[in-house]
Amino acid sequence: MKKILTILAIVASMVAANAQPQGAKAVATAKAAVEKAQAAVENPKQNTKTATWLKYGQTLLDAYNAPAGNFWVGMSAQELQVLGGGERPRSETQVVVGNQTLIKQEYANKNLYFNPSGTLAIIEVTQPVVDGALDKALDAFAKAGELDDKGQKTKDIKSGIESVATKFTEDAYTAYTLGDMNKSSQLFEKAVKAAATAPNSQLDTNGIYNAGFTAYSAQDWSRAKGFFEDCLKYEYYGDGGETYAKLADISDKLGDPAKARDYLNQGKAKFPSSQTILIGLINQYINEGNHDEVFALFEAAQKNEPNNASLYYVEGNTRAELGQIDAAIAAYDKASAVNPAYEYGYIGKGKLYYDTAVEIQDKASLETDDAKYMALMADFEKTLKSCIEPFEKAFEITKDDTIKKAVAEYLKNACFRFRSEGAEYQAKYDKYSAVLSE
Repeated sequence: MKKILTILAIVASMVAANAQPQGAKAVATAKAAVEKAQAAVENPKQNTKTATWLKYGQTLLDAYNAPAGNFWVGMSAQELQVLGGGERPRSETQVVVGNQTLIKQEYANKNLYFNPSGTLAIIEVTQPVVDGALDKALDAFAKAGELDDKGQKTKDIKSGIESVATKFTEDAYTAYTLGDMNKSSQLFEKAVKAAATAPNSQLDTNGIYNAGFTAYSAQDWSRAKGFFEDCLKYEYYGDGGETYAKLADISDKLGDPAKARDYLNQGKAKFPSSQTILIGLINQYINEGNHDEVFALFEAAQKNEPNNASLYYVEGNTRAELGQIDAAIAAYDKASAVNPAYEYGYIGKGKLYYDTAVEIQDKASLETDDAKYMALMADFEKTLKSCIEPFEKAFEITKDDTIKKAVAEYLKNACFRFRSEGAEYQAKYDKYSAVLSE
């Protein structure tokens, strides 16, 4: 190990002695090569030759790659120190990308992002050698393909086009990682166009889906719809028919629920066990007030994901809406059983008891028969007390302050009713009143 570190130190010192100008030199060399190749394509005596355009395309690819220098994604901090070509960052800051904290190093022409383990995760070029280098390279390779009527350079041309498509895809993923969904969608679309360029002529269905997905994430519904419709045309359905589910959701957002239902039914026919489609249909039927088939869909969805507490919670809400009180309570209890940390199972149960108690109280207020009134009030108090335990459990486990206060409001009102029964309820009332006054 000592010998290896000594060798690395020697290499580092050699690099340091000569590397300072390497980054700038590589950029200057790439720029000069592009200018020379561009002069050739502008020369009437040379621009009818396949080789001229092939060379131009390759120099543009080299220019695109030049700002990255000796850096690559996956590079370790030690490799960077030894092989980084002497480049030094102008600044270093801590940034949050997605849900991860990264170290961002800013250079003259790029930003490097390192994950907590010190591995290079993202290279973001901020100052390209040639603006639109990949677009221009694609045009150059396409022109080379047009001139190569005998197909003598097809392999080289296709290789260049594939490289352009790959670079567009890499840039699209970088934009996605950095949270720029609009840019990512545009770049995925360019990758698709590149792959389809003759003589490569490849259909990139995954790129089409990704262009749609990122447009969807950017809430550009019309753009996303076009890509997902293309996916269906090319029979690319995504994982478990996700394409149908996305088109259905987009149709809902664009105000066409009938079309949304049509997409979901098409998807269900092809992917009968797709959880995404089942949940989409459940939501569709609930929104329409169509409960004839919804419980069969609940059963199928719960069979697919028996530990998904939210499915039981939504079933409980649906049954509560239909007045199926016992079945609703059973569904809420199941939600809490499969995931005791899921506060909504307890909230659903508590709210059902609370709302039912209010309905009983309203009914009692209209009752003129004393015996019937007293019976209703006894039922009211029993039902109201039943909401306290599940609400308290929800209050205990939730980490959301807004939910905590909403639950505290229910608990304060319920416990107020029973303060005269003993110190226990008075203490609870005081506790939840204090929470609401904070």
